[in-house]
Amino acid sequence: MQENDKNGPIQDDEAKKRLRGDLRSNREEAREMEPSGEDQPEPFRDPQSLRSGGTPEGMTPRDVELRSEIAQYLGRHLYPTGREEVLDALRAEHAPDRLVEMAQGLPADARFTNVQELVEAMGLHVETRRR
Repeated sequence: MQENDKNGPIQDDEAKKRLRGDLRSNREEAREMEPSGEDQPEPFRDPQSLRSGGTPEGMTPRDVELRSEIAQYLGRHLYPTGREEVLDALRAEHAPDRLVEMAQGLPADARFTNVQELVEAMGLHVETRRR
């Protein structure tokens, strides 16, 4: 024989509503960003600006940003690849029009074994190799 709960259906529903409200408020609190400490500088990063930092010799920050963006849309599984496969992949991944336009300038018969070769054919600068 099964024991009855100490609460009835109405009390169970009220407890569920309270619990749901508590869980919701905890999630909202977790999303709020905490301000910087008094001795810490205010963070600032314009989401539209190019990332800066470790720019390899021979490249500009714009080259690094574009190469990274192209690599994100294409992934590693695509190589070796040609112009049409690159265009198809960029369109399938809803890449920005500027990247699709850059890829349209690729030679039709060329094959690329990695993103480095691809962006170089697109006219971007690549790292100068140390010898």
